[in-house]
Amino acid sequence: MKKSLLLNHLFTFFLTTSACSNGDCQMLESCSAATDCAPGLYCGNCPQLGKTQPFCTRGQAIIPTSIINELPFNKYTWLVTHNAFSIVDAPLLTGPQRITFYNQEDSVTNQLRNGVRGLMLDMYDFENDIWLCHSFRGQCYNITAFQPAINTLREVEAFLSSNPAEIVTIIIEDYVHTPKGLTNLFMNAGLDKYWFPVSKMPKKGEDWPTVTNMAQDNHRLLVFTSDSSKEATEGIAYQWRYMVENEPGDPGIQQGSCPNRKESKPLTSKAASLFLQNYFPTMPVQAEACKENSTPLKDMVSTCYKAAGNTMPNFLAVNFYMRSDGGGVFDALDRMNGQTLCGCASVTSCQAGAAFGACRNNVVSNSTLPAGHPSGSFSGTVFLVDHYAAFEF
Repeated sequence: MKKSLLLNHLFTFFLTTSACSNGDCQMLESCSAATDCAPGLYCGNCPQLGKTQPFCTRGQAIIPTSIINELPFNKYTWLVTHNAFSIVDAPLLTGPQRITFYNQEDSVTNQLRNGVRGLMLDMYDFENDIWLCHSFRGQCYNITAFQPAINTLREVEAFLSSNPAEIVTIIIEDYVHTPKGLTNLFMNAGLDKYWFPVSKMPKKGEDWPTVTNMAQDNHRLLVFTSDSSKEATEGIAYQWRYMVENEPGDPGIQQGSCPNRKESKPLTSKAASLFLQNYFPTMPVQAEACKENSTPLKDMVSTCYKAAGNTMPNFLAVNFYMRSDGGGVFDALDRMNGQTLCGCASVTSCQAGAAFGACRNNVVSNSTLPAGHPSGSFSGTVFLVDHYAAFEF
């Protein structure tokens, strides 16, 4: 037997005989089944970085308000799923096989449970209703449609109802022309009672209310539209009056550059108090996401932070948010919130009531989620091995 083949057999033997199991595996430890990994972790791999053997990767966010609260909404960084509705293996509701691209892998309900707090949704007039859809030239087709928007909005309503301190942001790429279409849609989904009034949104770059006050007032749903006319006709905030945004698609992942989107004010503008960082390629590739959501993501966060005049993004929008070579988007969020909220390397080092820069254990951990810090509560198991994703809900 050749030496290389013998070594490969020995390596496989070592993995199968020494690997942890039954929920004991920590981050970066080898796993062979979805149930091997500790809470908040998934079993996956990343061949694009040479990691072909499955290992545990982080899959849930630490909610920053569980550690530092009472601050204005715009002081935090929140995880956003790009095209949150565009889910691999989503049921076919229009008949023919869907011919389009996908951006996420689990339901919106589980996205929210895992700590996602912003949803990008593309809405269209379709089949005498409003649907979530990809499009060609602003038109929804049965081969690009996913489902009626009210289905997803009811998932949001159920989450907000069950989590009275949480705040969710919905950013609509808006192709709805039906008069009062969005107004009626949100009312029918039962979301109007959570709506943050556009009349109370800061319009000159001022701070937002504190997250505590927003929860007390039950103003826990922020809705933005790409259609400027809807602010006057339906009271829905026009996105680029309130936030700046970098270019989506390939320009948003080009290392060393972070240009603003053409509809947006410059990233350094002080006239808007929210900053959305887009971080996803123009054409999503599921297998590439683990690489994209690792070191390149952290580098682009730093690039966009500097491009915005040392302002941390409030929203970080990504594809396939669960995939990485370890901590992924969740570690990036911990670092972003740690720097902004308390001047620490991670939000896990923040101490409520302590002076800025007074950090506990100012180290970013490579283990599972810290004990005592609330995170998402994903229900089920996920095995994120390349070319295979088995979900049990």
